[in-house]
Amino acid sequence: MDATEIGKRLVELTTSDRDEQAIEELYDQNIVSVEAANGSDGEAQTWEGVDAVREKHAWWNGVTTLHSMQAEGPYSGAGDDHFVVKFSMDVTMDGQNREQITEVGLFEVANGKITREVYLPLNA
Repeated sequence: MDATEIGKRLVELTTSDRDEQAIEELYDQNIVSVEAANGSDGEAQTWEGVDAVREKHAWWNGVTTLHSMQAEGPYSGAGDDHFVVKFSMDVTMDGQNREQITEVGLFEVANGKITREVYLPLNA
């Protein structure tokens, strides 16, 4: 699969609440996942390896009530090794107020798998 096909599949799986299937099917074993400026100290957080990404997802699912999720895209060029997806979420995190979160994910692809993802918050 090329980047656009992988992006379409990621959007399909994400919008049908099948994140674990997306990880199994689309992610490289050595994936690098970056959450830009999401840490408590304002620094990016990085996870390396598919098991670390699974743990990140498990943590998120454990502390968040997801009311709705939309994924738009993918946005990519023909034959490109990158694609972008826009995510809009209505969530309540433990001990916090319900909020709307919008971010874009920039995904890099090699050999038919996602090898790097970087999530960038969109601040309105």
